[in-house]
Amino acid sequence: MKKIFILILSVSFLSSCELDREPFNSYTEDKILADKEASIDVLLNGCYAQLKGWSDVMHRVGEYPGDNMMIRSTSTDAFYSFISYQHIPNNDRLSVFWNNSYKIISQSSDLIKIIPEGENTQIDQKLGEAYYLRGMIYFYLSRAYGRPYYDSPQTNLGVPIVNGMPSSIDNLQLPDRATVKETYEQAISDLKKGEALMNENRNAAYATKEAAQAMLSRVYLYMSGTYENPNQQYADLSIEYSNKVINSGRYNLLGRSEFMKYNTYAPDDAAQTETIFAVKRVASEYSGYDHYYGIGGMYANIQGQGWGEMYASGEYLDLLRKAGKRNDARWAFIDPQYVVDAANKKTEAFRFIYDLKDNSGLQTGYNYLQQPLETNTDGSFFITIANVKHNLTVVDASENQYSINYQGKTYVGEKDFMMLLNQGYPMYYITKASLQNNDSHLHSPIISRLGEMYLNLAEAYAKKGDYQNARINVNIIRERAIVGGGYTSLTATNASKLIDEERQLELAFEAHRGYDVYRNGQTMTRPYPGPHMPLVEFPATSLRVVQYIPQSEINAYPGTLTQNP
Repeated sequence: MKKIFILILSVSFLSSCELDREPFNSYTEDKILADKEASIDVLLNGCYAQLKGWSDVMHRVGEYPGDNMMIRSTSTDAFYSFISYQHIPNNDRLSVFWNNSYKIISQSSDLIKIIPEGENTQIDQKLGEAYYLRGMIYFYLSRAYGRPYYDSPQTNLGVPIVNGMPSSIDNLQLPDRATVKETYEQAISDLKKGEALMNENRNAAYATKEAAQAMLSRVYLYMSGTYENPNQQYADLSIEYSNKVINSGRYNLLGRSEFMKYNTYAPDDAAQTETIFAVKRVASEYSGYDHYYGIGGMYANIQGQGWGEMYASGEYLDLLRKAGKRNDARWAFIDPQYVVDAANKKTEAFRFIYDLKDNSGLQTGYNYLQQPLETNTDGSFFITIANVKHNLTVVDASENQYSINYQGKTYVGEKDFMMLLNQGYPMYYITKASLQNNDSHLHSPIISRLGEMYLNLAEAYAKKGDYQNARINVNIIRERAIVGGGYTSLTATNASKLIDEERQLELAFEAHRGYDVYRNGQTMTRPYPGPHMPLVEFPATSLRVVQYIPQSEINAYPGTLTQNP
């Protein structure tokens, strides 16, 4: 009987880990051809299953290097290297990401090889899904391990292109890493093939024609250069594919109040109309371990579950405050933890961020300081720090903004309530990756949604110098979040700043920010409290903006696998 090397054999040469044997590993070519549709379902579902472990690391490696969150303390967990930029050659989380990625590539490739297209629309749909998954994975791999596209994609390395195993594995030699350009070309080819083959309006838990178009919109945006040196050809293509999704009529932006509950909807929930594709998780397969160690469990403790070790950063909170006191709908995904007394009452307080210095007076970082609010006889406010009275000066009382002179410097802070602290940091829980179906940290990681398409349009139009259309599209998102908050003017001077800020606000905690800064040739700055080296900046030219390929994978690879410098 002729064998097809589905998953287990092929990936064993791309992974140093022992693989669990799945039900689909015993499928032979004869068995597949005898009942194609049933066999394809089994094999394709195996690819979707691999996305669940893959998406956990995908989130961390995309979000943690950014400036939306902070962690309460250093950690021995491998994910801390994403936060600290102190890359390590053997990172078990990156091994999971690498292995699961190539499992999906291997299995989808073998499925594509054995099943001819054009037999019927049902099989073509499934083949299209396989192409989509393979193309998406190549793109995500290149984001993590390859340098930004604007930076010499013809010579910088992406990842190995290994679309299934050869018929003979004797003296097997797999290719070294392709260039970034070649990896992107593979991703685009697969995504376009998936777009052409998929024909069913499946729900957002599955790949569709529009999911391929949405991913192509993002891929071309990543190829569109920087604001200072744009590639207008790729900007045009990003616009084209964004509009394909929008004009399909299959998706609608959620209204403001519904969007504020976006995290509670499963991807196939009839109440949500915005998600294009997500990695669906269900409660029956989401263990108690997941509720603590999964994505949401690090951001909050909800319903008694989760570590709650990572909070919204000072920078992200300041972006939210720009729209005025709790006017931005995206506050719905931030849950400040307040101190309450036995009667469930809060205590008014003043909180600000100040410069942290060593004994010599050299600044080493930033820290929070909060104290209960007290009132002078004239009605003005003050706080007491180390038995010293500090009067507050009104900056904007309607927004609860006051200033304080502390240690010889004036700081602006917020009149609020006393918050619970964890190692000195106020606990601004993040709930965007939690509460699906009101189940603490159940979460289906979002791959694409309609909101991103409008932001892609805004950036692509700005790179073309069409600031009118850029403003129209960024305002579609902005006005959904902030009533009356649309920009009246967008120009060459302010477009990149305003569009990037809106993208950061809207797509926070969806694994974009760690890449959005670097693909536009910018510098990651994180001047807010936390143990993340807040005074160190990382320009797009830094070697640390791309991840190491785990050394264990290099050692197991049958052939040369060049490491990043």
